[in-house]
Amino acid sequence: MTNLLSDEEIETQLPDDWNREGDEIVRVYEFDDYLRGVNFAQMVGEIAEAQFHHPEIIIRYAGVEIRLTSHEEGGITDDDIEMAELIESERGD
Repeated sequence: MTNLLSDEEIETQLPDDWNREGDEIVRVYEFDDYLRGVNFAQMVGEIAEAQFHHPEIIIRYAGVEIRLTSHEEGGITDDDIEMAELIESERGD
């Protein structure tokens, strides 16, 4: 069981290019074509399965939106920040 992060903790720990929207952290990754986005979403899904922390993934034509929250805790926790950092490290941009 992970504790909710304070507003200040979220602000200081949030990876670059991620934003807070209420009880979620969100980032949109842009791609030149649809299949690159689909491949990225699959990679995120594999990370999520390994972490047992599953984001909402929205695939659009030129982008993929990732939304993270800890539903069982009712907000943003260290697990969400860690998952965002893992996605960033795999994305490599």
